Amino acid sequence: MKEIFQHIDDHLNDSIAELTELCKLPSVSAQGTAIEETAEHVEALLRDLGFETKIMPKPESGQTGGSKAQPVVYGELRGESPKTLLFYDHYDVQPAEPLDLWSTPPFQPTLRDGKLFARGVSDNKGNIVARLTAVRAWRDIKGKLPCSVKFCIEGDEEIGSPQMEEFVDEHQDLLSADACLWEGGGVTWEGIPQVTFGVKGLLYVELECETVNRDAHSSYATVLPNAAWRLVWALSTIKGPDERVLIDGFYDSVRPATPEEQAALEAIPSEEAETLESYGIDRAVAGVSGLDYTKRYLMDPTGNIDGLTSGYEDEGAKTVLPAKALAKMDFRLVPDQDPDEIVELIRKHLASNGFEDVKVRLLAGERAARTPVTDPFVQVMRDAVRAAYNAEPIILPTMAGTGPLHPFVSTLGLPTGDCGIGYPDARIHAPNENIRIEDFRNGAKAVAALIGRFGE
Repeated sequence: MKEIFQHIDDHLNDSIAELTELCKLPSVSAQGTAIEETAEHVEALLRDLGFETKIMPKPESGQTGGSKAQPVVYGELRGESPKTLLFYDHYDVQPAEPLDLWSTPPFQPTLRDGKLFARGVSDNKGNIVARLTAVRAWRDIKGKLPCSVKFCIEGDEEIGSPQMEEFVDEHQDLLSADACLWEGGGVTWEGIPQVTFGVKGLLYVELECETVNRDAHSSYATVLPNAAWRLVWALSTIKGPDERVLIDGFYDSVRPATPEEQAALEAIPSEEAETLESYGIDRAVAGVSGLDYTKRYLMDPTGNIDGLTSGYEDEGAKTVLPAKALAKMDFRLVPDQDPDEIVELIRKHLASNGFEDVKVRLLAGERAARTPVTDPFVQVMRDAVRAAYNAEPIILPTMAGTGPLHPFVSTLGLPTGDCGIGYPDARIHAPNENIRIEDFRNGAKAVAALIGRFGE
């Protein structure tokens, strides 16, 4: 691997330049901007490395929330061994707002203090380019890849990957492989590499309440119902002050950790102190610490309010009684919670508590998935990451976030893990998203080592 790693070092500036150009494209799936342009740009990057490529539409049926499914960029490059490694990534990014909190414009990538700042630079464009960097090193040094590599790069992961399950189901032959490298990963606060083998699921809903047919003067608050208050009261029935979700049946299907997963959790170094300090607090929710903090973060489902909208929200005063109120909520789910079942439990819960007038709209739903930590692919990834970082990686049974992993594990039957270029202060989904150049370098080497190890 010495020559391969040296090639990555020697061409690091070229890789960062390639990443910079990709991050200039404002491919915000929630806003539908620069999607086709970015898909074509990514396809060209693959094609320039010798991949057979195509841009493929997703199915139109089964859409949620009225969102348009964006196309998938597919690429395949044959290698020397009969083994095939599938890379899953996404070229879309989160909205950059609030723009005033960025130190530099989000789509004008800026290099400073050993970091590259841009929207999407960590999640997920940096990982795309790091993987292309690894492929290029193998091709330039050895002429061929040790194993075949396929890319599946979608364009709407950040809005819940609508139709990804249908896409995978329709293209099982095209996506067939022996294992899958997922889109994320990185290092701890102390720089120790992590390898992760699962994701939480997601249920994203909108709750809407309308009490009167138009906004009213606030003097009517004694006799007219206020939509904002009614929605707040409805929300207060969903989760209690102890942070436990109060919906009947919500926890019934939660799959407990296996003994092997429990052992992996116990081996994870605690990062609570660094995380709490980073966010300016000194105590975690529910007062958890140590192993309880780690287990709660990685293994428990959540109930979260993402946003509240009602009435007058601009500068100054306006005495108004709101006619409508809206809340956006996401629930991070764990195996074997089904998002379709949970949304029905929410509707039933609201009705049973006297809030049958509160409308619940399903915007996105994904099921959780995990690869057993006993799978042989775990050791392959452990070996590859150790070779790149010269450090023993931490094994995480699952990440706390979500992605469309379920069809890759259940439909394609692929052992799936991730290692990548991120670090805890990458600020994904927030202003000033960034990567450290050294993490990019090491992440590319880890992928290169994995390609080599997997080919064996």
